[in-house]
Amino acid sequence: MNHLIIMAGGVGSRFWPMSTPERPKQFIDVLGVGKTLLQLTVERFEGICPIENIWIVTSVRYQELVRQQLPELPDSNILLEPCMRNTAPCIAYVVWKIKKRDPDACLVVSPSDHIVLDIHEFRRVVMKGMQFVADGERILTLGMMPTRPETGYGYIQMKNNISVYQREIHEVEAFREKPDLLTARSYLKSGDYLWNAGIFLWKVDTIERAFRTFLPDVATLFDSMEGVFFTAEEQKVINRYFPECRNISIDYAIMENARNIYVFPASFGWSDLGTWGSLYEQISKDTSQNAVIGDGVRMIESTGCIVHVPVGRSMVLQGLENYIIAEENGVLLICRKSDEQRIKEFSQQ
Repeated sequence: MNHLIIMAGGVGSRFWPMSTPERPKQFIDVLGVGKTLLQLTVERFEGICPIENIWIVTSVRYQELVRQQLPELPDSNILLEPCMRNTAPCIAYVVWKIKKRDPDACLVVSPSDHIVLDIHEFRRVVMKGMQFVADGERILTLGMMPTRPETGYGYIQMKNNISVYQREIHEVEAFREKPDLLTARSYLKSGDYLWNAGIFLWKVDTIERAFRTFLPDVATLFDSMEGVFFTAEEQKVINRYFPECRNISIDYAIMENARNIYVFPASFGWSDLGTWGSLYEQISKDTSQNAVIGDGVRMIESTGCIVHVPVGRSMVLQGLENYIIAEENGVLLICRKSDEQRIKEFSQQ
């Protein structure tokens, strides 16, 4: 059976003031479409796996938000982290839990705060990827075809640009950290580099073996807790032992070390919505290149701005060029787009 793991524990600090520690961006209707990013993530996997095979890993403080937004999800499928330990322990927890009930499962792991514009193509890619990992001991990641020399994403280098599976899936040569602009331009020109979307596919036993090889301490820790999964004692034991996990990402722990790593180059209108600038790139704009979410906003003699305000909030903006204007919970942000990397700093003052 196919299972979906959604990682939903991040705080989205670069989307302040809309995203706050109490209600991060994955629980917000960022696009103004009447659904939160988490709800859109679940929706795009429709037909790939049933609701009882969808698992949300989040912070204990967001349990009620998940329940409210996904009322059809079984309570036992909401896994609560008592503290943040990055993506490797997060994934290990749900892998060990799933394998207790479905040791032959195929898994897809996805962040909760990305957007996808071409849902049909997304589902085709994921289903083909699931077939690929089901046929052998393979770890697959989805790589986005780059459209610009982006410095905010990590990259995946394909090996020799030669397909190993039905002309679409390639071996991975290397993972690259976020580059400077000159390097990003060279990546784009070469055609061998893809954006790292942080979406992974594998079988339960494949990723379990990878954890035992590259993170044996984490594997041993979850082995010791295996008896409490799906019991009344589970949360109590997780609260006690989960903080002992190493704080490490799945990329550093496994993806950069394992040899059976493959990448599926894809193009389905993806964005990780990491910043206001990435949101600006994805939503429609008026003739002056202003992107506005909010029904009461008037833009006068303003160009290149992104505006996000609550429904019913009236606002007139005049004479602004390339600004971020966002209001949430009585907090108003007016910031140059070129300074968006400072928003986390602003939110702490």
